[in-house]
Amino acid sequence: MKKITALVLAALMLFALAACGNSSTPAGSAEAVDAVTPAEGDVFTVGVCQLVQHPALDAATQGFVDVLEETFGEGNVVVDVQNASGDSANCATICSGFVSEGVDLILANATPALQAAAAATNTIPVLGTSITEYGVALEIADFDGTVGTNVSGTSDLAPLDQQAAMVTELFPDAENVGILYCSGEPNSVYQADVVKAELEKAGLTVNVYTFADSNDVSSVAAQACDENDVLYIPTDNTAANCAEAINNVAQPAGVPIVAGEENLCAGCGVVTLSIDYYELGRTTGEMAVQILNGESNVSEMAIEYYPNPVKKYDAERCAALNVTVPDDFVAIEG
Repeated sequence: MKKITALVLAALMLFALAACGNSSTPAGSAEAVDAVTPAEGDVFTVGVCQLVQHPALDAATQGFVDVLEETFGEGNVVVDVQNASGDSANCATICSGFVSEGVDLILANATPALQAAAAATNTIPVLGTSITEYGVALEIADFDGTVGTNVSGTSDLAPLDQQAAMVTELFPDAENVGILYCSGEPNSVYQADVVKAELEKAGLTVNVYTFADSNDVSSVAAQACDENDVLYIPTDNTAANCAEAINNVAQPAGVPIVAGEENLCAGCGVVTLSIDYYELGRTTGEMAVQILNGESNVSEMAIEYYPNPVKKYDAERCAALNVTVPDDFVAIEG
């Protein structure tokens, strides 16, 4: 009996030793997994849907990305920037993809991108940038400055009454002013309506011209130039993308353009009251940091605006059209 008991005990000891020996590999693997888990947990994934590639939107995206990488470090944030090539349907596809991937936050750069992101998710935080008027973009009646859902962001709206005043200040002899914009951009409609009312209060005759896309922009611009002394073009992504085509009509016709933002002005305008899109993007990035760190709830974040718009002019085009600007205007660089 004692021999049997001793044999059993020996067998149990050998089994225990074998079990301990075999456990070394899984234990090592578990430690390795544990070692990388915190790093993986610290990585934020952010999707960026940008409507179209042009300098203003590019600058806003870059400012946003720079803040995220400066704050978290390049290895701790993955930013997937996708361009919709000016197609709203592409915006919807891109945003749906971000939702399927389960990104931590979406940046929607321009109004169609914001509309697509808001339609794609009501849980993932969405920040807009380069959005003129959120109430118009999201069809919110009596908008009070806070969306109140999973959407917030920054606006690129410069004071429209001051933009209208630039027309009367620089072109006091003008009688007819044409407003030109893309009919597919609701924020352009909003800007045009406000500026039209301001110009009519100043006693000017205002004519509105809209184009559907790049295919008819030149013909519509030509008609506007034929019938007006000055043109006003609001912040409009399609117009900015077609600035060269507009300039090829307006400058030879001798018709100056007051533009809604700097990059549009550089492409076809003489003056603008503009914001810094890179800094606007950085402000949006700072909002994203607060959300990702759990410091702020997106539903409680008010829309932020660029605080100090600047009067700027295109020196070469002003000289070509004999437009003299006051001393408080700053030349557009480059």
